[in-house]
Amino acid sequence: MKKKIQTYLWLAFYFLMVFLPLLLLMILPKPEGREFLREVSVALGFLAMALLGLQTIPTSRLKFFTKAFPMDTLYTFHHGLSIFTFLIALVHPILLFINNPETLRLLNLFTAPWRARAAVLSIVAMIILIVTSVWREVLKIKYDVWRWIHDGLSFLAIGLALYHMFKVNHYMSLTYQRVIWMILAGIWVLIILYIRVIRPIIMINKPYKVVELKEERGQSWSLYLEPDGHAGIDFEAGQFAWITNESPFIFRENPFSFSNSAESEGKVIGFTIKELGDFTKTVKNFKPGDTVYVDGPYGTFSMDDHRCKDMVFIAGGIGSAPVMSMLRTLADRASKQQLTFFYGNPTWDSVIYREELEELEKKLNLNLVHVLEKPPEDWEGESGFITADILLRHLPEGYKESTFFMCGPLPMITAVEGALKKMDMPPTHVFSEEYEMA
Repeated sequence: MKKKIQTYLWLAFYFLMVFLPLLLLMILPKPEGREFLREVSVALGFLAMALLGLQTIPTSRLKFFTKAFPMDTLYTFHHGLSIFTFLIALVHPILLFINNPETLRLLNLFTAPWRARAAVLSIVAMIILIVTSVWREVLKIKYDVWRWIHDGLSFLAIGLALYHMFKVNHYMSLTYQRVIWMILAGIWVLIILYIRVIRPIIMINKPYKVVELKEERGQSWSLYLEPDGHAGIDFEAGQFAWITNESPFIFRENPFSFSNSAESEGKVIGFTIKELGDFTKTVKNFKPGDTVYVDGPYGTFSMDDHRCKDMVFIAGGIGSAPVMSMLRTLADRASKQQLTFFYGNPTWDSVIYREELEELEKKLNLNLVHVLEKPPEDWEGESGFITADILLRHLPEGYKESTFFMCGPLPMITAVEGALKKMDMPPTHVFSEEYEMA
């Protein structure tokens, strides 16, 4: 209940910041109104400006904000709202052109006043920003390069849009409007300073050292770190952190789920990382004593955040990492809960943690169900993909009272969510974590 109240309060605050400039115009003195389309255009411009600046919040990783919302939800919200903001910003000048076609001359960057040039260039920056974000993989832009492009274009679009607003100086001639927009801009600047300066400094002052690197099945490696000169962090099983072995100011950190027990002694933290990209392919080269920087923990994908009776885990491939953290934690707590784990993999040889999972079956009240896409000839278990039929064959009676945790690539999550919907599973009992957040 407390978490729901916190969520609603943050949503209320967010939308108050979005609509506050318009609300003030409605209740406080303002210049005489102009043509209807022009006033609607200005209102949309104000709304787009507020949304554009506040887009720094969902992806800022502010701890008090991420405790209320899952990170994958925040990133999905950020992606969708970015497109919506761009459309509103585009409609703003279109309505002006419809209201007065002569204003089309403002599109000429050679003759238009600087306030109009700033607006046009801000829209161009937003277009490039969206194209490079939506089609990043198609354009084969590396993630760290894209991130610099994304940040630069975002700052450029916001700065030019603010310049445009202040130079138009109609409603912005009102003292309270200038004050509220300066306060909003100040909030955006503070968030950016936290992301780009303060947080990297914190990470540098709290480094970690590699204590062990263990090769796993499926081209995966388990990386274990211990705090170097500080107390370390406490995390909940199922959460994740961003890590990097470079300077935090380079902004090349990558998110990985904790895979070790939350009850581990000595503040050691562990991540299991599969070789999938530029950074993950270098993990096998880490050596004991190497420095790694950690930013976390994050995430609400935690069994400790929910009232769990019996638990059902569903994972694909490396999506088993947070599930493994939960199982190891439950084993350390000597849990007697009924547990079911559906684990999908391409082949039997690629099953990460295979031997340890067999040991955990003996320690826990665990029903382990392997599902293989390409099973060996003598395979007697489940094959193909995790479907409603497979789930129903192995779930305990009264499974609708269980809490479900799913982690894996988006296609798997979507398919399993569809299967659970067919089984009439209450959506409030189902929690998921996706790989893709950027």
